[in-house]
Amino acid sequence: MFRSPGGSKPLDPFTAEIVREGLLAIAEEMFASLGRTSKSPIIYEVLDYACALTTARAELIGQANGVTGFLGTLTYAVQDILDKFGDDMAPGDIFATNDPYGGGGSHLSDVSMVMPIFVDGHLVAFAVNKAHWSEIGGKDAGSWTTDATEIYQEGLQLPGVRLFRQGRPEQGILDIIAANVRTPDMTLGDLHAQAACLRLAGVRMQELCAKYGIDTVHQAIEQLLNHGEQLARQGLARLPKGVFEAEDFIDDDGLGHEPRPVRVRVTITDDEFIADFTGTAPQSRGPVNCSRVALMSGVRAIFLALTNPNVPANEGCFRPLRVICPDGTVLTAQRPAPVSTHWEARLFSTEIVWKALAPAVPERLTAGHYLSVCAEVVVSTRPETGELAILVEPNAGGWGAGFDKDGEDGLYCVGDGETYVLPAEVAEASYSVRVNRYAFDIVDAGEGRFRGGRGMVREYVVTSEEGATVTASFGRHRFRPWGVQGGRDGSPNYVQVVRADGREEPPAGKLARAYLAKGDMLRLVTGTGGGWGDPRLRPREKVLADLRAGMITVQAARDVYGLTEEELAGVEEATPGGR
Repeated sequence: MFRSPGGSKPLDPFTAEIVREGLLAIAEEMFASLGRTSKSPIIYEVLDYACALTTARAELIGQANGVTGFLGTLTYAVQDILDKFGDDMAPGDIFATNDPYGGGGSHLSDVSMVMPIFVDGHLVAFAVNKAHWSEIGGKDAGSWTTDATEIYQEGLQLPGVRLFRQGRPEQGILDIIAANVRTPDMTLGDLHAQAACLRLAGVRMQELCAKYGIDTVHQAIEQLLNHGEQLARQGLARLPKGVFEAEDFIDDDGLGHEPRPVRVRVTITDDEFIADFTGTAPQSRGPVNCSRVALMSGVRAIFLALTNPNVPANEGCFRPLRVICPDGTVLTAQRPAPVSTHWEARLFSTEIVWKALAPAVPERLTAGHYLSVCAEVVVSTRPETGELAILVEPNAGGWGAGFDKDGEDGLYCVGDGETYVLPAEVAEASYSVRVNRYAFDIVDAGEGRFRGGRGMVREYVVTSEEGATVTASFGRHRFRPWGVQGGRDGSPNYVQVVRADGREEPPAGKLARAYLAKGDMLRLVTGTGGGWGDPRLRPREKVLADLRAGMITVQAARDVYGLTEEELAGVEEATPGGR
């Protein structure tokens, strides 16, 4: 553990700030390293990963995120390893966990790797990262599906295992991983990239301790955590006090069963922010469940957004937060419940708190957004090599309007944060698809004094002679993004198969291994966010500007926003070809 600073004098603020910035820089350098060295596009292009440093007590020091949904899960991964291995750790050891009910916290594809950092024989910190592996086995290529009924169908479980012992690989474990995944070269490549990232953090931490001393680094970390708590409590003091409640519904469990209610009762006092999810539906037979760790991560994200979104997250930031939820709900699923599309529940843990508080804290929170990760897996073979090609990606969509702003168009959901769209060039070069279209989806939805942001439509045409299969989970297919104070609800997310002969199959919220022949097209549509305020109060010049830009339809301009025929005629004359 950290050596106590004992009787050392208080750390001056200048040194403390330099050390704190050095610690945060280590997390950022880890993030850059993993992005540069991974083998999977979902990591190096989409940034579906996160990196962090924790104390020797598994307290978050600093984190570099691609995925907001990993906020707070990394400390649980470290704690899981601490609980299992205790003092049985040595320099050069690296561990892994993807246990959703323990330190993993999401689904089996998200693998956390943990390395203890020793300086002069003392455990001073942990380096930890978490990245989405495109393949970790299971009954379906891509390792997540919409129709799993137990965790054993979803892939290889790593319940806290040692991958490297004093720098040397535990070859038996690596062989087990390679034998259980469909793309061993890519999966092991990502594993080694994560290991290299952790080793880099170890070197940088040792350099920092050598320069300033272990005691100084320890003091700086304690000050960092205490400062995080101080800022969180200042933010808490600015929030309205009272009890706020909301209810919403997960579309189904993936197997066609009825909607799953999610309920929250938020109590804000001078000292605490309590989110109580009692009354939420029991865990489902299908894989929309998430675990308690994922629930904690989702609530941490909205708590940080409400209190101080500009502060780098650390463990101190979350000391005023308390989360209550019985075991065995769709938000706190127990083994062996399936969790491969966990985001369909996890994101509700964020947005249901958001929904409860949006009218009370309009300067912080918008109307509802498209919510789901809207992810798909397209499985095909590469014609030049015959190798399996697994396209896994999230999709951007529309965010809700605020009390003084339009919603963001084509932005990733709250759980994905700073991830990126898979470039069309990478999709076409790496997989047997052609990008037919990528554009805003202009529908009559989300109108308001401030309008909801537009969702997206992305179309893939299959080019492989052998065809492809697609699995997709696009939640909020039935229950649309919610408007506020008279703003209209947004539009649904959906996937649609269009056959080569032009036949359009019905839109769906979920698909499991649907077959696409060569020339068939997969259409991926994400929702428009909810509107804020009465649409009739939107200034005429903004409606006209939207119409000229092609962001709303003539019908919405006339029937919802109330433009006259004379105003519409002027826009049609100014627009080549009319609308």
